[in-house]
Amino acid sequence: MSALTDTASARLPEPFTEPETSRAMFWWLVIVAAFVVAMILVGGATRLTDSGLSITEWRPVTGAIPPMSEEAWEAELEKYRQIPEYREQNRGMSMAEFQFIYWWEWGHRQLGRTLGLVYALPFAFFLWRGIAPKRLRPRLWLLFGLGGLQGAIGWWMVSSGLADRLDVSQYRLATHLTMAFLILGLALWTALDLRYGAAKLALRSGLFPLAALFWAGVLVQIALGAFVAGLDAGRIYTSWPFFHGQLVPDDYLGGLPFWQAIFESRPAVQLQHRWFAYLLTGFGLFLAWRFWRQGGGVVTRFALILPAVLLAQVLVGIVTLVNAAPLWLSLIHQGGAIALFAVAGTAAWTLSRAEGAARGPRS
Repeated sequence: MSALTDTASARLPEPFTEPETSRAMFWWLVIVAAFVVAMILVGGATRLTDSGLSITEWRPVTGAIPPMSEEAWEAELEKYRQIPEYREQNRGMSMAEFQFIYWWEWGHRQLGRTLGLVYALPFAFFLWRGIAPKRLRPRLWLLFGLGGLQGAIGWWMVSSGLADRLDVSQYRLATHLTMAFLILGLALWTALDLRYGAAKLALRSGLFPLAALFWAGVLVQIALGAFVAGLDAGRIYTSWPFFHGQLVPDDYLGGLPFWQAIFESRPAVQLQHRWFAYLLTGFGLFLAWRFWRQGGGVVTRFALILPAVLLAQVLVGIVTLVNAAPLWLSLIHQGGAIALFAVAGTAAWTLSRAEGAARGPRS
């Protein structure tokens, strides 16, 4: 690893690649991560089209086969008619309208089933052939377990909207989305380890803790966004930068106790998502400045990439807000969150390995 102590080049030096790496497994996890990204985006579309409650049963295996006859479609619609969302919001829905929301939810679940196979089958092969590095096997098993747990969390979320609510619980939605990003982050970190070797966690310049904290902050902001989506809070107070001329809306608490309001009041969750975004943006720009001042080579690249992705996401968020969160803009905003999370995670991983390559402050 002596090359890392020299002046950093414009690309990762060859010593970044170490024993117990596997390009085949690296690309496998890249594909897995791409499926997770697709799951997040399709899940977002499912939520925004109010499709998530259209399938009222959890059948992990037999549910892969959609209705194949008029009778089967009528049976599915009849099950949907029994839940509050139909009775209070969609009464009189036509079969064509029901099929529209059904296919969104079925597609989301089918993508999850496919993701399970995309992970499990190659994983079994890599274990059988002894290709999987021993140091990473516990983490790969953890990813396998988290994938199964995520399926159960998904049904736990859906079940919250089948009896006493018009929508799923915002708490369970936030849990489901946060878990998806945790899986994505773990897959990303493990893929980089499989390609370049284990992270060294050298903390000389202090950049890695800051990068890791920013990455965690992005995850918190994503969870806050899930509360906004869960309560449809993105369609109120569609002015910026103030709340219809107010710094804090009068109905922030919504008649609720404070500790309940911060999770259940629509004005509160929108305010929190906005203001945490401002704090995160300031921190991200500071972090990029530190990268530029103390970084070198690949680290310096993040001084340019990070603020570009961060500011683009802020701009898309504002445009989405003032247009009352239409589907297409909301999905672009969600895609921006994925991009920012991936960039922040890659930066943290790079700093955990490459801090020894960091140069002193620029003159």
